[in-house]
Amino acid sequence: MADIDTTTKAPTAPDVPAIPLSDGAAESTASANLSEAKGRFGKAIEEAKAGVEALKGEALDRTAAAKEKAAGAASDWTEQANAFAVQAKEKGLELAKQGKSKASDALGLLGNTISTSATTIDEKLGVQYGDYARSAARSVQEAAASLESKDFAELGEDVKSFVRKSPATAIGIAAVAGYMFARLFRGSSNDA
Repeated sequence: MADIDTTTKAPTAPDVPAIPLSDGAAESTASANLSEAKGRFGKAIEEAKAGVEALKGEALDRTAAAKEKAAGAASDWTEQANAFAVQAKEKGLELAKQGKSKASDALGLLGNTISTSATTIDEKLGVQYGDYARSAARSVQEAAASLESKDFAELGEDVKSFVRKSPATAIGIAAVAGYMFARLFRGSSNDA
């Protein structure tokens, strides 16, 4: 162990005048200072509370304004979307009517073409095949008239009932129609 020097003295504090505790003036000054500090602290607390309430009110006002603005924008967007939906529906219905009319006209033209070809078929293949052609022409012309006279709901029901009665035929017709549309659109894109 190291030797400790016990002969050295600790440093002494500088001489500070002692404040007498029994002095009444000093006590009243300290009490007044304490009261003043408490008062200032209380005022600061009250000011802080008032500031918090003001900020809270401003935040609520801004939040309400932002909500109203967002609700107004959402309402405007909804109205615009509804207007576009109505326009799209009207345009789709118009295009569907045009398509139905063109399909009906094309079927009528096909029926007429088959009917006028029936006499040539009579001469080249025989009367029996000519009768088949005339029967097919009548069926195609009746289908054209039926297509022209019915609305879309009736056509949809007719298609559903036909598919339920003979699904294989429906698949065959869909395949042929798909092939014809592909040829039609491929041909029209080459012409353009």
